[in-house]
Amino acid sequence: MTEEKVEKSEGHSLTGVVLSDKMDKTITVLVERRVKHPIYGKYVIKSRKVHVHDEANEAAEGDTVQISETRPISKTVHWKLDRVVTKAQKI
Repeated sequence: MTEEKVEKSEGHSLTGVVLSDKMDKTITVLVERRVKHPIYGKYVIKSRKVHVHDEANEAAEGDTVQISETRPISKTVHWKLDRVVTKAQKI
């Protein structure tokens, strides 16, 4: 019997905007989603802030980033940075 490597499935990924990069190796990301109201049918924007592990401190405030779910890294950090989609424009 041969053992096959079974890769763990990555958790789902989200896209959001970096609100804060003041912590070391951690960023705060605002994730927004559109949800249809069950009665009125209007689309409502729901948002939440999540803490994301950024090992290389590569994301800056205002960047759009893609994040994915991971094992708990600390009490509040359960997401990791996959990539920076777009950099923020500096004025």
